[in-house]
Amino acid sequence: MGGALPNDAVPRDGARDGASLPNAVLLLLAAIAASVVAQGGYYLPGRLLSAALVAFALVLALRDRPVRPGILPVACAGFAAWAVLRAVLNGANALPTVAAIGCLAAAAFVAQRADARQRDLYASVVVGIGALVALTGWAAVVWRIPSWSVVAEGLVRAASTLTYPNAAAALLAALAVLALALNAAHPHSLPLAGAAYALLVGVGATLSRAGLLALAAGLVALTVFGGIRPTLRHAGPAGLGALIAFGALAPSFPAGYPAEAGLAVLGLVVGLAVTLGLSRANAMFRVFGVVVGSAAAVLVPLMVYRRDLETMLQGRISTSSPDRGGATRAALDLVAAQPWAGVGPGRGWFVFSTPDGARVMRYVHNEYLQVLVELGAIGLGLLLLVLAALAVTVWRGRTGTPLWAGAAAALVVLLVHSGFDFLWHLPVIVLTAGLLTGLAASPVHHSLPAAETPVDAAAVPTAKEKL
Repeated sequence: MGGALPNDAVPRDGARDGASLPNAVLLLLAAIAASVVAQGGYYLPGRLLSAALVAFALVLALRDRPVRPGILPVACAGFAAWAVLRAVLNGANALPTVAAIGCLAAAAFVAQRADARQRDLYASVVVGIGALVALTGWAAVVWRIPSWSVVAEGLVRAASTLTYPNAAAALLAALAVLALALNAAHPHSLPLAGAAYALLVGVGATLSRAGLLALAAGLVALTVFGGIRPTLRHAGPAGLGALIAFGALAPSFPAGYPAEAGLAVLGLVVGLAVTLGLSRANAMFRVFGVVVGSAAAVLVPLMVYRRDLETMLQGRISTSSPDRGGATRAALDLVAAQPWAGVGPGRGWFVFSTPDGARVMRYVHNEYLQVLVELGAIGLGLLLLVLAALAVTVWRGRTGTPLWAGAAAALVVLLVHSGFDFLWHLPVIVLTAGLLTGLAASPVHHSLPAAETPVDAAAVPTAKEKL
């Protein structure tokens, strides 16, 4: 492979042809893919497999390119040490917490070892994995595949192989933002435009309110980091295509009615054609097409499928959630009882009353509050140090390239969504966050030993010059 591109270089279309990924990065991508297949890695077999792959990746990275750790691994080690101490004192189990924070640090460490050209390549690979997740979720709604969908509030919601719609929405929203940034780096790449479109369709198919909110936050971050014009140029066509596909999918959401498979497939194809067509169009026609097409994509379903949309929106337009509200109140009661040290890792169970009787929930659907309950104010403070270290690592790596902007904005998506769901308990989310951190971090520069230091031939005198 040729030499690495400079920090601020953006590979041209086709510049990735000569790139090859280090074995450590390949193992990290394999860990993410394995977690996707193994229900997000939530259950023990998936956790063990993903952790083993990440451990092997870390060993290879340390062997091939040994460097001193940055501030992120140190902050993660401090958080893990506190979790272990609380577990010892409370007789709890800190292994899941330590494994999660360790995988985050290891994934970032491995991903950071790649150069600019390799980063562009493995960003495209993880976007491709996300597009497959999105399409399986869409198919689960259309053909009512039980293992890839969830019926809640009378609606069939996409979950894909992650089995949980909100977790799928978080992953897809983060990768959608990354894909839009890659589109800016490779404006003539139809596969990347199609992947961004598929990811946005997948987010819509989950019917996740938190997913849409986090996606909006990520798009705002992308405009700040990467510029308004590049973001709108690529988000417009993909967003319009996704609106068309979502409108055609809407009649298939109500569980009490047969799915409209033919309409959904037609909408998916038309939406893709619109996305690819507008992506290649000139600026004026693209703006006109996006504005007019978006208005039509919103108004036509409202007029034709008003009843189905009312059924769907009744359960998803509201921001209230009685179960989550009850769990939050129970969590705050536990915090009041153990404010500084928490109840211990893994011991945050929440009991509350509902009109139907007592309910018990394992997670409070807010990872920051979950940490406060289990590890107390000290643990939350150490977590904030981890997030601060992550932010510093990303900021130090800023290059102004679309890839950096996309990775940083995708991290914003995950951080926002973590306030509404228990995302950190799924290895696929933690590993993706680590990979995104490595994408945005400064490349590692290695100094060669003296015996391997390249010599400038022009500076070496020839035999004649010696004479």
